[in-house]
Amino acid sequence: MKVLYGVQATGNGHISRARALNKYLKEFGVDVDYVFSGRPREQFFDMEEFGNWKCYRGLTFVHEAGDLKIFRTLQHNNMLQLIKDIREFQLDGYDLIISDFEPITSWACKTRGIPCIGVSHQQAFAFDVPRRGGGIIPKLIMKYFAPTTSGLGLHWHHFNQPILPPIAEIHETDEASDPNKIVVYLGFEEPEDVIQLLEPFDDHLFIYYGPFPQYESRGHIQLKPLSREGFKQDLATCSGVICNAGFELSSEAIQLGKKLLVKPLKGQLEQLSNAKALEATGLGMTMGNLDSGAVKDWLENWQAKQVIYPNVAKAIAEWIAKGRWQDESSRDELVNRLWSETNAAGVPSFESAPLPNLLQRS
Repeated sequence: MKVLYGVQATGNGHISRARALNKYLKEFGVDVDYVFSGRPREQFFDMEEFGNWKCYRGLTFVHEAGDLKIFRTLQHNNMLQLIKDIREFQLDGYDLIISDFEPITSWACKTRGIPCIGVSHQQAFAFDVPRRGGGIIPKLIMKYFAPTTSGLGLHWHHFNQPILPPIAEIHETDEASDPNKIVVYLGFEEPEDVIQLLEPFDDHLFIYYGPFPQYESRGHIQLKPLSREGFKQDLATCSGVICNAGFELSSEAIQLGKKLLVKPLKGQLEQLSNAKALEATGLGMTMGNLDSGAVKDWLENWQAKQVIYPNVAKAIAEWIAKGRWQDESSRDELVNRLWSETNAAGVPSFESAPLPNLLQRS
């Protein structure tokens, strides 16, 4: 089977999901060509596993100090180049085309009437899941940024909808967690603002990953440049995570049983909605701004919740390899199986609704 897989690369979460799926697609003998868009090629790292991958400018978002700038985003993107890339994009020779919120592959398929399957967190927003904020423009972006004909949506809870658990690839370690160690990844915030936020809490060790050229120690705050393996190791041995409200890192924290504090990107419908979902499920605490009071409350009082999800990446890869995507009923079978294999003991939002009631919905 020959598959084309488009990946939105403005953040690292979509790439992490592609890494997890790539491993199992290879296992099942699926031949995959990868397309990434949303950042310059030189800003990618550790991409060897994707073979001869292609990179396009695509579409990206402009943000400043934790706030999405809609009109600057519209001004920044080169729409003529995007249209040219979509028109010239080659789709011949593929048995299946997948898009993880990647606009060029999605729109190339849409304009030619070719089916495209979405595998993404954004795909979950086609259903009745928690939503918050966003005016008409953010809603239009969510709907039309990377359209698909069908797909698999991913979320932390099923919310009684036909969506799957997250793909949460975690680092296994025999090292014990440090109760005072906190991993910080606030990629949409100004670094000095984050450092100022953390300075009062000198009884904790903060490992802050960000756009730093090299490692630097500032007492109880360690600044580290982005490193996939280093980050995974620190995540495995910390007790908590402070991050923006993206999907993938929060999924990994929940899977590992780390306490979670998120600060959503203002004006970004997905992150605002993710914050609402964490509140609704009790899986994480949220703060609207970089708020030292919220950090203090979280450090002192918040209790970690853990949900052990099954191997969703392997299940999806097998579903693809066996051609199950051509059978509409197979999605609901996959949904029920994976949620039945999810272990969320002690989490009230799961105890009251362990499985989506798909029969009632249909």
